[in-house]
Amino acid sequence: MSADDQQFLDVQLSSLPTEVQRYSHEVADYINQNVDKIASVIREQVSSSPWIPDSIRSRVPPPTPPPAAVPAGALSTLERVQDWISRHKIATGVIVLVSGTVAYKVYRKSKLGRKSRRARRARNGGRVEVVVIAGSPTLPLTRSLSLDMERKGFIVYVVCSSMEDEVMVQNLSRPDIKPLAIDITDTPNAGAAIDRFAQFLQSPHSAVPGAKRNFLTLKSVILIPSLNYQTSPIALIPPSNFADLFNTHLLHPILTIQAFLPLLTSRVGSSGDKSPPKVLVFTPSIISSINPPFHAPEATVCSALSAFTEVLTAELRPLAIPVTHIQLGTFDFTGFTPAGGNSRANQLELLPAPESAEVLGWPEPARHVYGRNFAVHTTSAISSGRIRGARGSALRDLHSAVFDVIDGSNTNSVIRIGLGANIYGFVGRWVPRGLVAWMMGIRKVDELQSWQSDPEHSPRSGSDSGEGQEYVTVPAEELRQSWSERR
Repeated sequence: MSADDQQFLDVQLSSLPTEVQRYSHEVADYINQNVDKIASVIREQVSSSPWIPDSIRSRVPPPTPPPAAVPAGALSTLERVQDWISRHKIATGVIVLVSGTVAYKVYRKSKLGRKSRRARRARNGGRVEVVVIAGSPTLPLTRSLSLDMERKGFIVYVVCSSMEDEVMVQNLSRPDIKPLAIDITDTPNAGAAIDRFAQFLQSPHSAVPGAKRNFLTLKSVILIPSLNYQTSPIALIPPSNFADLFNTHLLHPILTIQAFLPLLTSRVGSSGDKSPPKVLVFTPSIISSINPPFHAPEATVCSALSAFTEVLTAELRPLAIPVTHIQLGTFDFTGFTPAGGNSRANQLELLPAPESAEVLGWPEPARHVYGRNFAVHTTSAISSGRIRGARGSALRDLHSAVFDVIDGSNTNSVIRIGLGANIYGFVGRWVPRGLVAWMMGIRKVDELQSWQSDPEHSPRSGSDSGEGQEYVTVPAEELRQSWSERR
């Protein structure tokens, strides 16, 4: 080919559209990529066609056999573990999560156990931090917490409303555990007592005569309401006893906090510690978490105190005064209970176990309606805040939790501490109420309708509205007598 012909061919080829070149290249690439597949399909069709003679029919190669399974004994331990993990990914994730949580809790508990918990002192060794415990000195929890706070270096003041309480505090024979006489029921005198205590904190003091005088600092006010409640059907509680219960178990703690609020917001003391005082409110949490039958006094009072604590927290948060609600489980009070009585029950339980024999003292209508369920309920394994067969938590755990709140290392607004506190909290939040009652032995009373139809035993016999009555009415005199005997 001459040079002119070559030049003419190049010009003609360069004039082709680029789209045609691109499509031609794509077709060629597609054919190249699928030629093996097309050939294999044709080979299979030819080999399976019956009209083609066997002499010229193509032979399809046999399929490649799968790799032989490796015997289990030939795998190493690491390979077996890796194989199990690859086949059980969800179970592996759960195991890792649970193991990590347990390891973290064990590490945290061991670390907190090694923590040195001592109150701050002055340079000359004198005590400068004050803790006020507003709780009855007759309560084992008040005595144990007072002794522990004193051992850790605090000056402890226990609020006393009578001379008997002051004598009990003095009988502890600790120079830094002192009674603080405040009659909360007398508002003017209570205010005057708080003013005198504030002036005492604002004055310098010396640990021993001739030593340097230091100012004291109020670190915390700890409120411990009454932890003892009677168990009884609501029908057997007279209205007057309900009023007395609310005055002593609910109104008294509220008035106590109200009396101390001016002292908390005034930042008394000048020892150099600028951290605000803490407010700690203790309540038993087991019964109020599940609200079982026959526990109306405790469930009502504790629920009201919990709501009051939440409101108090919201009001004091803008003032930078922390409020901590400590919800108590069951503790071992060995050494803080009286020698008489059922020492076994007093050792292991925060609340005394009700006696099933008291059903015999009820009026006949109430005994027939509530007696069986009450007797079974009081003997169930999870009634009255008890976990039968399990020893209560050590008081050391509670003392450590209180100190961590006071020194600021624990800033949680709600702390559950003690055996059963977390378990009952979970049960009360997620388990249906009917199932909880069934676990406690509560069953339907089948004989209620037939018993009510008997006019001789009807509690409303002789009344015009006695027919069709579906509730039990007990005479007021029998109510007061029955309730007084149980108290």
